[in-house]
Amino acid sequence: MHHDTTPEEDRADLDVPRRILDRSGFGAAVPLFAADLNDAADTEAARQAVAAHASRLWTEAARTDVGTVDDRPLYWARLRLAARLRTWRPAFDLAEEDRAGLLHLLETASRGITELLFPPGERLLRIVVTGFDPFRLDEDPACANPSGAAALDLNGWTFPVGGRTAVVRTAVFPVRWADFDAGLVEEALGRVHGEADAVLTLSRGRPDRFDLEVWNGVWRGGGTDNLGVARTGRALPPDAPEWTRSSLPVEEIAARVGGPVVVNTEVTEVPAGGGAPVVRPGGPTPGSAARRGGGGDYLSNEIAYRNTLLRDRAGSSIPAGHVHLPRTGSTGEHAPVLARVREIVAAVAATLA
Repeated sequence: MHHDTTPEEDRADLDVPRRILDRSGFGAAVPLFAADLNDAADTEAARQAVAAHASRLWTEAARTDVGTVDDRPLYWARLRLAARLRTWRPAFDLAEEDRAGLLHLLETASRGITELLFPPGERLLRIVVTGFDPFRLDEDPACANPSGAAALDLNGWTFPVGGRTAVVRTAVFPVRWADFDAGLVEEALGRVHGEADAVLTLSRGRPDRFDLEVWNGVWRGGGTDNLGVARTGRALPPDAPEWTRSSLPVEEIAARVGGPVVVNTEVTEVPAGGGAPVVRPGGPTPGSAARRGGGGDYLSNEIAYRNTLLRDRAGSSIPAGHVHLPRTGSTGEHAPVLARVREIVAAVAATLA
């Protein structure tokens, strides 16, 4: 069977991604991975190779001693590895479901998802923060995502809070509807909602402001993802609520952090009786159907919705919610944004201490 690479993987062959990989040193991961794959004598050996190379990508990308944090080498290297794995023709019989399992392992282990684990200890505050891959790459193949950079910057951060120690673990999500449909958010964050003390999702938003999104909607508004796929309609079946709400201490965050930090309660809804969609600055009205959450109707709204729904279904009241980070023009502009994200995470931790 012939295995075609995806449009996203094909984009990794363009000049700009190649230059990013060469400059960062992450390009070296590709031939090393290919060699280990070709040496694999069976599915288990392939699994070990994929796990090792994927987790090494994550570990290297999340190193904190690198100066400017750049989320792009991890993104492009992962795609080059995925393309190699998808088109690999092993010397042994590899079942389709086994190849799919290897591709899934590559994703989760290189995104920090398999590492969302915390040490035991009464005195720890466990905080999870997630970001996203770059997107809209056809418009700007060099673009970065400050939320992905923030996840790399924060992973493993520990800091004192009162008499306790906060420990941060992070992951980076794909900008792909199919992964959300397949339950990647629930796989990554489901277990965490029994262990963590706070779960913050981050994404790239409007220029020059941080939005603390209060309301999340179940509606997908047709945005195109990194595979060129658009989705319109409900994210989840009718038994899921139209709206979920942030439990982040938004007023305290805004007061502590200062600057362009906005508590955003606006939504767009179809009112209970039906009719045209209406913008509600103060949040949804009873019985309405969601059309846009505070964070819109794309994947950032959806991760916010799924995260807070996991909280509710776990019967939990931990701080969980979404922060839209300012849209930055380049990785060089990440630094002040990342410093402010640390202040936001510290503000959440302070309310838990």
